[in-house]
Amino acid sequence: MTVLDARALGRATLARQLLLDRADLPVLDAVAHLGGMQAQEPQEPFVGLWTRLRAFDPGALSELLVRRRVVRTHLMRRTVHLLAAEDALAWRSRHDAMLRQRVLGNYRAELAGVDLDELAAAGRAVLADGEPRSMGELARALAGRWPAPGPRALGEMLVAALVPVVQLPPRGLWRAKGGVRNVPLSAWLGREIDPPSPDGSDPVGQALVRRYLAAYGPAAPADLRAWCGLAGLPAAVAAMRAELVTFRDERGRQLLDLPDAPRPDPGTPAPVRFLPAFDNAILGYQDRGRIIDDAHRGLSVAGERVVLVDGRVAATWKAGAAAVTVTPLRRFSRAESAAVAEEGRALAAFLADGATDGVADGAGAGHEVRIAPPPGG
Repeated sequence: MTVLDARALGRATLARQLLLDRADLPVLDAVAHLGGMQAQEPQEPFVGLWTRLRAFDPGALSELLVRRRVVRTHLMRRTVHLLAAEDALAWRSRHDAMLRQRVLGNYRAELAGVDLDELAAAGRAVLADGEPRSMGELARALAGRWPAPGPRALGEMLVAALVPVVQLPPRGLWRAKGGVRNVPLSAWLGREIDPPSPDGSDPVGQALVRRYLAAYGPAAPADLRAWCGLAGLPAAVAAMRAELVTFRDERGRQLLDLPDAPRPDPGTPAPVRFLPAFDNAILGYQDRGRIIDDAHRGLSVAGERVVLVDGRVAATWKAGAAAVTVTPLRRFSRAESAAVAEEGRALAAFLADGATDGVADGAGAGHEVRIAPPPGG
């Protein structure tokens, strides 16, 4: 069985994640290809799409949210994701049990004795009037019936698990500020959520496997689970074995992949890329060694924005009023520093004025990029 080392897996990840070459894809197609984008920080998906698409127009994503073609909702790993509306409807019921268990993992004591089906029905009844509500407002509306858990536990269980909801615009629009206001997913999209398969098969699970491998493979089942949070996909993987190819990584883990998916030569040059906070290119794996060193793994869950140099996390970055500041995690060569500065200027231009012309080729040379000293000076 062919062994793929970390560099080979890294180049495959970059290609699948649209980070090796910027793609000429419509925004909706890019969001769907990625299987959604983690989005609890509302502005981060705009950077994630800018770094992946040529001439990305942030207004296009805002329009998709307003037109209800993409939605912000809790799904994979119980985190807020930006998803194509069709995917949210198709995938939500498959995640129900996982979402409940994840909320219970935080609030099991507070919710002890609460009939979750009754709580779900009561939450849906409150939201049936079509009035957008914050999590706190929804919880307070039911606190008289369930006073013991407290509003936080009630609210988290309702909006993150029991009642499929979307976060309404202006939340998530480009440069817009707005609190979280929730309405039922089915009401917002004008269609009921797809029910679970009645015959015990798992077509949604198989669809998730295919979509994951297309955007993240080659990968092990543990990586798939780390991405979506679902434990019950072994049957879906087993049912698909005949259509998949297999490899091994340097740890000896078996990796699955789609036969015709891109696996670039490990020597393929990789351009500098600035990633937003919580980007799934890093978080979407149990073994993240293909893209980030173990010593820096904590950055990926701490909300740090990172810079890829030669396909690996090599720096963090912050955007200020005057400049984009890059803090290296290792010493850069002169050529690497120049490439980071060039891409950083393009990012600064995008963040400063939303310009879409020439973003991929270093536009915005007048915008400042500061590269801090490397570790050790």
